[in-house]
Amino acid sequence: MNNAEIVELAHANLVNNYGCMPLAFVRGHGAYLYDADGNRYLDFFCGLAVTSLGHGHPRIVAAIKQQAEKLTHASNVFHTEPMARLAARIVGAFGDGRVFFANSGAEANEAALKLARRWGHAKGGRFEIISTLGSFHGRTFGTLSATGQEKYHEGFQPLVPGFKLVPYDDIGAIERAIDPKTAAIMVEPIQGEGGVVMPRPDYLARLRQVCDRAQLLLIVDEVQTGMGRTGKLFGYQHSGIKPDIITLAKALGGGIPIGAMVARSEVAAVMTPGTHGSTFGGNPVACAAALGVFDALEQDGLIANAAEIGQYLITRLREIARECPDVRDVRGQGMIIGIALKHAAKPVVDACFRERLIVNGTADTILRLLPPLILTKEEAEAGLGIIERALRAEAGTAGA
Repeated sequence: MNNAEIVELAHANLVNNYGCMPLAFVRGHGAYLYDADGNRYLDFFCGLAVTSLGHGHPRIVAAIKQQAEKLTHASNVFHTEPMARLAARIVGAFGDGRVFFANSGAEANEAALKLARRWGHAKGGRFEIISTLGSFHGRTFGTLSATGQEKYHEGFQPLVPGFKLVPYDDIGAIERAIDPKTAAIMVEPIQGEGGVVMPRPDYLARLRQVCDRAQLLLIVDEVQTGMGRTGKLFGYQHSGIKPDIITLAKALGGGIPIGAMVARSEVAAVMTPGTHGSTFGGNPVACAAALGVFDALEQDGLIANAAEIGQYLITRLREIARECPDVRDVRGQGMIIGIALKHAAKPVVDACFRERLIVNGTADTILRLLPPLILTKEEAEAGLGIIERALRAEAGTAGA
């Protein structure tokens, strides 16, 4: 089937909730995707930070193939080797803790919220969660209620009670929101969907202090920032602190759906048999893929590459921005980068797409880049050239 045939078949049968672009990808290799008509695209989007090791990474492909030939599913009321090994790998990176496996970031965050409430109930009936404006934690009713963007709430009210939203990167606002009902604070190290918003360097450290003083849980949503994207395995590690709970998904499975909630052992202990579950959580194939991701990150120098090439991209983009008056700011860390524009990002996204570079617009005016951690300097330069031309072309159109 070609692009047109696939698109027609999809439009005839799918719910139209994504507003898909009119093409279909059929294969990928490294930093590139290929559509059904044979066109090649440089991928600076990674399926929204999912395929962070690029497409068809040999470690992940081998892990999936080998596991699929052995066992594709056994209920998580039993043990499997990939699930046990992956849990040990995650705990080894997090430190003392326990893991709950799910299928997505929303499910991982939902598990974190449920754990915080159950822990709070045992601490005198606490149940409120404080989260931040501009945040994005998922599309379930619980995670939607923790999400600080009104556009995602429209048409779904009333939301779940027991959530407070305060400004991001504002310790005073957090402190004022705390009351005897508060159980936890939930934040992202960098607000990805909110526009690649970077807090002050001491933000997480100060939140840790606030939580310690008030005896609250600190939940850090690493769904977009985790697994090496910021230049460290987890985004919170730049702050030198340890959260009580973190959540992972997206890049964890290298393209295979998997999510994980990781909690300090003392906190996780309140989740006893029957309190929470997920039919496909800890699926052997998904866990095997995630083990392949860990192998690549730890043995192939990809986290260091993300830090190095990511900083190169940010530096070059800031140089380009000085010549482009429509750029307000360039910000980010590692391979999560935002270019803040004075106008809508969509025309620039479309201009890049016409030159077969895949980027993404978020928060209306932010051009978001989420390249693969395997990106070479040559591929970075190719993408930068397209972005610069798109920015200049859009500036010329706006000034005409």
